[in-house]
Amino acid sequence: MAYIDLNCDLGEGIGNDSAIMPYISSANIACGFHAGDEDSIRTAIDLALQYDVAIGAHPGFSDKANFGRTAVHLKGNELYDLITAQVYAMQHVCREKGAALQHVKPHGALYNMAAASPEMAVIIAGAIKDVDESLCLYGLSGSHLIIEAQKAGLTTASEVFADRTYMDDGSLSPRGMPGAVIKNEAAVVAQVTQMVTEKSVTTIMGNVIPIVAETICLHGDGEHAVSFAKLINQTLINNRLIIRYP
Repeated sequence: MAYIDLNCDLGEGIGNDSAIMPYISSANIACGFHAGDEDSIRTAIDLALQYDVAIGAHPGFSDKANFGRTAVHLKGNELYDLITAQVYAMQHVCREKGAALQHVKPHGALYNMAAASPEMAVIIAGAIKDVDESLCLYGLSGSHLIIEAQKAGLTTASEVFADRTYMDDGSLSPRGMPGAVIKNEAAVVAQVTQMVTEKSVTTIMGNVIPIVAETICLHGDGEHAVSFAKLINQTLINNRLIIRYP
């Protein structure tokens, strides 16, 4: 049997964490900068422990007004401090609760910028390694974030998205573009099935490009997040995949 990880961005104050958690294998928990607070972090960790879900830190820009989805240009030391502060904070709460922090996945604009920028990717990978070199870095499949993390000696998980469309270069379609967010169940099933069985994805332009799928992301803030979690879980099972942390 083959294995696949199903992850979700949680602890963001949406209110559906408990409904999604039974269907995933890893949770990326907001660290309080782009969303959430200490209470939401603790609640999400408790749920992850309850459902035996791997715990990850989900650091983002300090920009709750825009949910961390607006580009912020920081100096190298500022970016380093942004990452280490959030990962250390998540690690501290995990240790208090007897839980293990397993991975780090940058959020939103930070994620997309680092995917395209080798310079940002190097700083983020270095920051994570300095906190704990055993942490796994989740990054966009084929991106600079994955490449630089591997160069730094970190374990990585190449991430694909169930509910987002792709550009021909393998980047995610900008959220402002029509069709960037997939809201149709049949389209989600088709994309997930193609990614895990054919190791490819059909872009928003209609072209087929190769893709490495080690972990599949579902956005917890989507309007269909709960139903999609159940649907994707079943789709992976139907394709004879065991859902578990990488």
